[in-house]
This record gives sequence, structure tokens and C-alpha cells, in this order.
Amino acid sequence: MSQDNDLKTDDTITSGSTVHIVFTPSGRQGNVPAGTTVLQAARSLGVDIDSVCGGRAMCGRCQVNIGEGDFAKHGIHSSADSVTPRSKVEDRYAEKRGLVQGRRLSCQACLQSDVVIDVPAESQVHDQVIRKAADDRIIEVDAPTRLCLIEVREPDMHEPSGDLRRVIEALNDQWPDRVDGDITADLHVLQGLQKALRKGNWQITVALRGGNRIIGVWPGLKEMILGAAIDIGSTTMSAHLCDMNSGAVLASSGAMNPQIRFGEDLMSRVSYGFLNKGGAEEMTAAVRSGLQSLLEGAAKQADLPVEDIIEVVLVGNPVMHHLVLGIDPIELGGAPFALAMDESLDTTAKDLDLAIHPGARVYILPCIAGHVGADAAAVALAENPGASDDMTLVVDVGTNAEIICGNAQRLLAASSPTGPAFEGAQISSGQRAAPGAIERIRIHPETLEPRFRVIGVEPWSDEEGFDKAVAATGITGICGSGIIEVLGEMYLTGIITEDGEVNGAKASQSPRIEADGRTFRYRISDQVTVTQNDVRAIQLAKAALYAGFRLLMDKLEIDRVDHVVLAGAFGTHIEPKYAMVLGMIPDCTFDHVKAAGNSAGTGARICLLNKNERKRVENIVRDIEKIETAIEPSFQNHFVKAMAIPHKTDPYERLSEAVTLPERTLGVGEPSLDDPSSARRRGRRRRQ
Repeated sequence: MSQDNDLKTDDTITSGSTVHIVFTPSGRQGNVPAGTTVLQAARSLGVDIDSVCGGRAMCGRCQVNIGEGDFAKHGIHSSADSVTPRSKVEDRYAEKRGLVQGRRLSCQACLQSDVVIDVPAESQVHDQVIRKAADDRIIEVDAPTRLCLIEVREPDMHEPSGDLRRVIEALNDQWPDRVDGDITADLHVLQGLQKALRKGNWQITVALRGGNRIIGVWPGLKEMILGAAIDIGSTTMSAHLCDMNSGAVLASSGAMNPQIRFGEDLMSRVSYGFLNKGGAEEMTAAVRSGLQSLLEGAAKQADLPVEDIIEVVLVGNPVMHHLVLGIDPIELGGAPFALAMDESLDTTAKDLDLAIHPGARVYILPCIAGHVGADAAAVALAENPGASDDMTLVVDVGTNAEIICGNAQRLLAASSPTGPAFEGAQISSGQRAAPGAIERIRIHPETLEPRFRVIGVEPWSDEEGFDKAVAATGITGICGSGIIEVLGEMYLTGIITEDGEVNGAKASQSPRIEADGRTFRYRISDQVTVTQNDVRAIQLAKAALYAGFRLLMDKLEIDRVDHVVLAGAFGTHIEPKYAMVLGMIPDCTFDHVKAAGNSAGTGARICLLNKNERKRVENIVRDIEKIETAIEPSFQNHFVKAMAIPHKTDPYERLSEAVTLPERTLGVGEPSLDDPSSARRRGRRRRQ
């Protein structure tokens, strides 16, 4: 088989026909000739699939999963029949080396019809960079489960009593400050209690949950039990493994959400469950399997047994929340976007098919509304905007942006359908954050020459040592933070207009402005360009985001906020200047814009380590006013105006004071937000 980059085709397939292929989790897609191998199609579209044998079916590193079912977002019905049947070469490999069930060797499977291909993590050349590390916040530890070492009196024929009765007696006598009510025990505790007592010579350590439930016993002294705080994102999942005694973070692990093969955005996954029999159950099994792998990875990183995990806290958006619980999210796919439940849930790890400690419990934070989930509740707990009189806007930017705005007097929440463009999907050269992706960029205002920085490479592109350093990974694409910066720079240098049009007149100034059919594109490198369609995708995403927070500001009768908090891993890596230049956040002084990191994960960790905070987050959620953007008439009006960069009518005065913006034409006939005659001025709280 050829090892070059020419596309191999199967001569038995109709010559000249093309196939549309979509790769997950990267989101890359395109048309290739029918008969092309999946591996060569991946290479032609810039998708990383590992292969060291040159496509000879020897190394087995290029294994992929063929999507099964209807993928409404892409208009594709994908199945095993979308590729050629297993070849004799592939059969021989499976016999000698073994293939993971259901997987194919991408170097052998040839495309026959439109298909969705999932590239598992172990087949990817570059691992996804999961940017959801734990922060260094100090959390007061008051764990729901505590370890109690007790001395149990031995059985006596003259005073017959069961072992459990004497364990309860010892707990009441020796740990009165930790006992709260009548003590009971799990069945698995009873099954192992006698053995533990005798092995420990009548000294055992008890895991007492809530002051009244024994969920674990060990012979002798047990010094540590573990807990895990997990943020189930639409695209990525992260887990923080903690010492439940000290609160210390022992390990943090991240992984792609395996559900991404069913659809990049939430509605695609809801549609998959609706269109495919058993689809919801399939997605539930996938996310639970992903959680198990995540927990095992964190335990392995800490060199501790996964069986020591005795407490888990989960947060996620409503669709993730429902699917992990085995609830079909179909009702979230249309009005009135009804949740199955909007309260917290305390259940067992066994109920979620998690193989950790047999007595492990799982606490799931409450969702706020149909599209504002438990992750937003965790953000509200961690950032606590309701604790101050200052107006604070908290934005968790993701596939579905979740927005909270308000102060101690009133808190509002909403979601906005931004889509996956901010994360690199739907962008011609876009990709997830991984080594080789451009993450920072600056454009010279006169020459329009770019200088950029690549993940995993320390020097910038114009610095000594860059070419040597980047050789290991290559330049594979551009991730979300790079996309935001390049569009901001393109606007500031006049490469795109305030309406988002790539300015072809700039072609005379730089050869990097290239004709692209009827439009133009900007070339950053040989591998990465920014097309007109890319600009439009970001405009649509940022307009939805602006319309969401502007709607909440209208409800609060304010024109400005005092503070902006960018939550989430993506928000951590956005420079506030560029977010504001594009109109992704409201006008604000830069020093009042804070990147909070993975606030959802922090909120989950707070609830993991402190049982009282669980009640507090439940009260916060109960008091938040939920605004449904889909039924608000003004949302569309805000959306249309926000398509302009940074906005059609919002003057962005504070931004203009800090950054030299291109000359703008504010909308004719529209009152400025600072016009004293504006109706919004009545009752609002204006701050300087």
C-alpha cells in the first residue's frame, strides 16, 4: 500500500462519486472520492489517526469506530455498510492480534457512502489537552462521610448480641460528636463485617455517612478515603480526585466525552436518541463507561486503588445530567424544555454502573432550568455573584453557553445556543486544544504578517527555535482561543469589516489575503486559513452569546455590569481584550474581567468536601430566576444587532478607550445605550 498522501480508492466503487465523511471528536468533515480508505480521508482532512506501518494492517494503531444510526445535524445515515466489509488482511490481523469489538482498521476500510467516524483517544496522534485543572481555592472540609476507628467488644455467650449492634454501640460511645440519629448499615457492610472484625482483632475503621449510615468497614486503621468531583461537559469531562480527610487534590484527569460521536452539540444528541431506537440508552452507556475510565485514570495517576473512592459529585448540563442518570432527554429537545427533575439527587454508584467502592454514593447537583444545568449551579456556588451588591455577569462559554447575571438582590440565569464553533468545530482549520494547534496570534497592522504560538511549543513563530520545536507536532490547526484572537486581530487590522466581511481590497497589501471562490480568506500558515464561512460561524456564536446576556441585563434594567467572570476551561484561555473586541462580553474595563477557570469543577469539589454547601447550592438554585431565551421576543433583535463587530449599536466606550478600534458606523435610528433619552435609563444602576 502506498505510504504517500495520494488518496487510495477501491476500483470496485463507482468512479467519480464522492462520500461525505464526518470525524469525531475533532469535528473535521469533507467530501472525498468513494473508495478512499478512512485513514487517507483522515489525512486529507487534517485528522490525526496514528499509523506507523504505512497502512499495511500490521500496527493496529489506526482503529476507528463506524457511527451507527441517523445523525440529523449532518444529514447522514451512518452504518457498518458505509464502508467496505472486513478484508482478509483485516481478518488476519484480528485473528493474530485482536481488534476491539466493533472497530475497524482505518487503513483497510474503504468509504462507500456518507459516514460518521469516531477516532478513539488511543488512535489519535495528539492527545486532547483537557484544560480543566483544579484551582487552588481553599475549601472548608466537612465531608458527608467520615472515618471512625473503633474498638468493638468481643461477643459474649452470657450477653448475646450481633456484631452490628456492638459496632453501633462502639460508634455511639467513642464518636458521639459524629453520630447523628439511629445508625443503619448497607447490606455489603453486613456481608463483610464479621471477617473485618476478626481480621482486625476487634478494631475496625468505619465509614460513617451523614452521621447515621455505615457504608464501609475495614480491619484495623484505614487512614484515607477518596472522593471525586466530576464535571461532565458536552465535549470534555474532568475529574478531581480528593483526600476526603484533608481536602487535598491528589490527581486530576480529563478525557473527551465519548458521547461526542453521537453529535457535537446537545440537540444533535437529543435527535440521535429520538431517531435511533435505543439511542438514549446507548449514550447513557457511553458516558457511564467514560466516567469509569476517568475515575480509574485519576486513581492510577495518584497510585491509589479506585475502590477507595467512596464519594462522587457530578455536575453537567441538563442533557448530560439526564443521560448519566439514564433519563431520556427527549423532552429537552423542544418547548417547554421540561426537566425530569430540578432537584438534587443522592444515589449509589452502583445505580450508575460505577465500579468503585461498593458503598460509594453519588450526589448530583440540581439543574436550574431546561437548558441551564447542574454545572451552572456549581458555577453559581463557586463564584457566588449573589454575595455582593455589585452587578456581576458570569458566562460559562461552551457548546451551550450558560449565563448568570445579578447581585445580592436578584439573580437571573439563561442559556444561549452558541454551538461548537468556539471550540474549533465548524471551522475549516479548527480543532480541539491539542499539541500542534495555534492558540495565540498577533497580526502586524501594516504588513498583515502573523506571529503565533502553538500548543506544546514555547517560542512564538517569529522567534529562534520555533521551527525546530514545532517539528515534533507540526501545525495541525487552530483551537478556540486562537480563533477568537485571530478574528479580533483581523478586525483591528481591517482584514475583516465590522459586518464580518473578509476585505478583498486588502489583497493588495498582503498576499496572505487570498481569493476563495466569491469571497476571500486569510492564510496564517500553509496548513491554516481563516475563511469567510469561519468568520460567519463565529459571528453567529458570539451574537447568540451577546443576545443571551443582554436579555438578562434588560430584565435587570441595567446597561452595564461591574464585573465579568469567564468560567469554564475555554474562558480561562480567552484574552478579555479579544472577547470584548468581538462583542462576546459586555463593555467593561479589562481589570474587571476575570478568568475563573473550571468553576463548575470547583463547585463540584466544594460540594464533595462540605456537606453543608450542598444545601446552600440547593437554596441558590431555588432563588435564581430562570429566563428562557427561546420565548423572549427581544432575543432575536439583540441577536441581529450583535452580528456586527463588536456590535451594531452598542458603542463599547470603555473598550474604545483602551483599544484603537476601526471607524464604526453605529446603526441609524437606534438609540445609543448611553443616550439619556433611552427608556432603559429609567431605574437602571449606572456605574463608572
